[in-house]
Amino acid sequence: MADHAPTGPVELGAKMDYAEHDRTYAGFVMLAKYGSLFCAAVLLAMAFGFFAGGFFSAFILFVLILAVGAFILR
Repeated sequence: MADHAPTGPVELGAKMDYAEHDRTYAGFVMLAKYGSLFCAAVLLAMAFGFFAGGFFSAFILFVLILAVGAFILR
């Protein structure tokens, strides 16, 4: 059977689009940062709403955590 695996150096393949790689990585890091902020804000607001007993106050805390966190993470 013939081996169809390339035997030459990797550099001889197609040109890499490094600008696209950088944009994809930046998007992934942004999604990870703000996604983590959102999850933490939801958990803290749910815990506050459970122990303090108010939906409205928990929602205000959620929005406040998102605003402060977005300011810090930018």
